[in-house]
Amino acid sequence: MNGHLEAEEQQDQRPEQELTWSWGHRPRSALDRVKAMAPPLPLPLTPSTPLLHGEFGSYPARGPRFALTLTPQALHIQRLRPKPEARPRGGLVLLAEVSGCCTLRSRSPSDSAAYFCIYTYPRGRRGGRRRAARTFRADGAATYEENRAEAQRWATALTCLLRGLPLPGDGEITPDLLPRPPRLLLLVNPFGGRGLAWQWCKNHVLPMISEAGLSFNLIQTERHNHARELVQGLSLSEWDGIVTVSGDGLLYEVLNGLLERPDWEEAVKTPVGILPCGSGNALAGAVNQHGGFEPALGIDLLLNCSLLLCRGGSHPLDLLSVTLASGSRCFSFLSVAWGFVSDVDIQSERFRALGSARFTLGTVLGLATLHTYRGRLSYLPATVEPASPAPAHGLPRAKSELTLAPGPAPPVAHSPLHRSVSDLPLPLPQPALTSPGSPEPLPILSLNGGGPELAGDWGGAGDAPLSPDPLLPSPPGSPKAAQLSPITEGASEMPASSGLPPPTPDARVAISAGGPPDHLLPPLGAPLPPGWVTMEGDFVLILAISPSHLGADLVAAPHARFDDGLVHLCWVRGGISRAALLRLFLAMERGSHFSLGCPQLGYAAARAFRLEPLTPRGVLTVDGEQVEYGPLQAQVHPGLGTLLTGPSGCPGREP
Repeated sequence: MNGHLEAEEQQDQRPEQELTWSWGHRPRSALDRVKAMAPPLPLPLTPSTPLLHGEFGSYPARGPRFALTLTPQALHIQRLRPKPEARPRGGLVLLAEVSGCCTLRSRSPSDSAAYFCIYTYPRGRRGGRRRAARTFRADGAATYEENRAEAQRWATALTCLLRGLPLPGDGEITPDLLPRPPRLLLLVNPFGGRGLAWQWCKNHVLPMISEAGLSFNLIQTERHNHARELVQGLSLSEWDGIVTVSGDGLLYEVLNGLLERPDWEEAVKTPVGILPCGSGNALAGAVNQHGGFEPALGIDLLLNCSLLLCRGGSHPLDLLSVTLASGSRCFSFLSVAWGFVSDVDIQSERFRALGSARFTLGTVLGLATLHTYRGRLSYLPATVEPASPAPAHGLPRAKSELTLAPGPAPPVAHSPLHRSVSDLPLPLPQPALTSPGSPEPLPILSLNGGGPELAGDWGGAGDAPLSPDPLLPSPPGSPKAAQLSPITEGASEMPASSGLPPPTPDARVAISAGGPPDHLLPPLGAPLPPGWVTMEGDFVLILAISPSHLGADLVAAPHARFDDGLVHLCWVRGGISRAALLRLFLAMERGSHFSLGCPQLGYAAARAFRLEPLTPRGVLTVDGEQVEYGPLQAQVHPGLGTLLTGPSGCPGREP
């Protein structure tokens, strides 16, 4: 049916979400989940290929009418009546800025039209994102059933494009194309980001993932290593992903908890994601860059990463196994630091209330008392063929890295909301969405994996309100029908093999007993095999990093990839002036620090390394967490984990 539809941007009203979709049908294993969450390749379409075209109008019905054209990358809008616009305002909606859509129906029995609504987060004039909902009215047929089928056709096509699901070649687009919603476990550190993490989660994250049709349970963590304990007791087959809403420290706990399970080989393939609400958001900065967005901080970075999460898609993630002086081992997804970087990271802990500004203040103080450390760095160059298979792609063009790593989360008092929110008897009401300038009321959200409840009427005076009109009935595996195993926590419910080592002041990092063997490393203290490079001297800092970022606005290794199979080593030798070191950090905000020609700055790409401090006192950190001081060594395990990244960026995604 060639639908005559009606549409209008609704900046002060919001319909209820009803469309359901998924990153894939429920898989049987973690590896299957990884494959299912990788969006299938769509039909070979150019970005401008018209997929659907129709006449639309507005809700309320007295508004103008529009011609809409859906292409693989955008929804094009042109006003038809009362008169065409020479320069349409808001005439292009990029799918990269769409979180989801839903279909609606009027509560008036006499209204035979059907509706669908899309939720967008366009960038404003000042660069920040604000939420907008656009509602379209299908009334080209005489009966509601026909109009509903047309609205569902548009909503289904849009959802398939958002999810990377292939559209059928014969043009038959029905809701049967949509799989069931994925189920995510959200872990929120309510004290992250100057204590704003929970507020940001309620105001921004939960509304957006509900618009996207994602099913979720939410847990607030109470203390250091709480997330690590929780993931050890999870029935992972019931989850399609674990997403942390905090800084980098909470994801560190999750990954090490997965690797400490008896079934770590399967558990570590569980896709993990991060939504930045902490002071250190390095991995989120790398995800933001991978998604093709401009550099962002604060709420804008959170909205960008939430949009990418809503789109679905995952990427292999290299993990670094780090063996400490005591022989214990932990796993890093970010960095190992010694010297200036780790000093600033740990010493700035007392300024945590400043958020990310604590690193700026810590850097200034660190420059004022600049230290050098004598040590020995050995590494296995990336040009040496490792014993394990090498990645398919060549060496990165990255040059180096140094920066301020996020600090460990301090112990906190127990919160009353430490259980999964879906296990609570009452829904948790949400305040109005607080995206900048958005006047829209937010529907009341039921945090049990269900869709939002309609909080109020939608129409203007004299217009019947709209209500959800689901595309598909709830499938048998949906959260409302499925009975999940309880989420266990506490030592008595953890596997017997996963004992929790008592914390010490000098070793606050969580230690993982599982994980793959380090076949490239001899025992710590034993001679290194041939092919290794060793240097000794005075250093201001030594840094080993896996992804491109060591802060949301610090690009330490511009060409690093999540799965390049490399650890990027950077060092700054003694003799550098304070001014030159400051210039390095300022240039790192643009990823241009290697173009400065600083003679003390060095870089090497490696598969493994050993660091031996020869200074009796100092600070070592792994992913921003302080570890015991002494010699350590590490090896890259390519693609050991799986990271929820959303689709990769492409030209033209951002206006």
